[in-house]
Amino acid sequence: MKKKVISLISVILISILIFSSSCQAVMFQNPPNIKSPSAILIDASSGKVLYEKNAHQKLEPASLVKIMTLLVAFESVEKGKANFNDEVRVSERAWKTGGSQVFLGPGEVQTLETLLKCIVISSANDASVAVAEHIGGSVEGFVRMMNDKAKELGLQNTNFTNPHGLPDPNLYTTAFDMAIVAKELIKYQKFFDWSTKLVDYLEHTDKKREPTMLANTNKLIGKYDGLDGIKTGYHEKAGFCFVGSAKRGDMRLISVVMNAPSSNDRFEDTKKLLDYGFGFYNSVSVAKKGATVKRLKVDKGIEKEVEIIYKEDKSFLVEKGKENEISTKIILPEKIVAPVRKGQKVGTLKIYQNDVEIGEVDLLAKQDVRKIGYLDILKTLINRLF
Repeated sequence: MKKKVISLISVILISILIFSSSCQAVMFQNPPNIKSPSAILIDASSGKVLYEKNAHQKLEPASLVKIMTLLVAFESVEKGKANFNDEVRVSERAWKTGGSQVFLGPGEVQTLETLLKCIVISSANDASVAVAEHIGGSVEGFVRMMNDKAKELGLQNTNFTNPHGLPDPNLYTTAFDMAIVAKELIKYQKFFDWSTKLVDYLEHTDKKREPTMLANTNKLIGKYDGLDGIKTGYHEKAGFCFVGSAKRGDMRLISVVMNAPSSNDRFEDTKKLLDYGFGFYNSVSVAKKGATVKRLKVDKGIEKEVEIIYKEDKSFLVEKGKENEISTKIILPEKIVAPVRKGQKVGTLKIYQNDVEIGEVDLLAKQDVRKIGYLDILKTLINRLF
């Protein structure tokens, strides 16, 4: 009996040691060994940098340029300056664009939506020029829009000279800057409707022509858990580039590798970066857009209360095991005076890490509450009487 007890205690102690070692392995995980000369890994929600290697080195990006091309196009649609249903006539300039293409014919008419799909799935240079001419009035006009957006995002080491990424000594960016552009692009869900397609087809205006197959250049789609974008790039000087994005639960990461020695290396480096991020960090969600915070009393309103909601999603990345470092505090008045407008800011959610403020979320009124009038008071009195 004594031997069995000693044996049991030994098993328990060994199990504790193994568990402790595995926890330490997670907590002190070494950064990944990346072959690419330049790389970065960020949290898509906060922009927090989790890993970087020469992330601010200026390099030619090849087709990574199209991430900005797509962002400018999506924003133009969002602002009403363009429409996905717009008919775009392919110019001779677009037709003659070299490199990766979907073989658009001169004079061929396609919708803006179809051309964007061709860029996302097949990295089409001809479609990129057609989109640029439609939205910017000319390629040069569109490139100015691209550079204006870069300045707006605070990118200090980026200069665009074309919308497709073919070689140009004055075209350059960095892994860090590309991560920031990608962070903006992924706000548009429609992008993911196309980026996750392995194969699609382009129907040409000339029905005598066979449809062009659109094959996704992202070879990690369906092969890495949660990966759903974003963009490959290659030419001899730029080397092999890739901006990746993967989401698991509430946590989305963006990786960038540039000037990798081979196509396989860019994808292997991407997997190493994402494995590191998902293995070492956890996302703590503190707010869900539209979710109810509480009900707030309304003074002099036709309604006695108004529902208060979060303005946006908000989450923060922390090392695994340190999730309890994140705390929140709701700041709201005891009551609010009517009239109340839908979407009106009425309070703030303060977010802290180890008691240090790291962010906030606006708290909004979910619906209108008009101020009570004389007729409302009279109606109430009559209802009470009868």
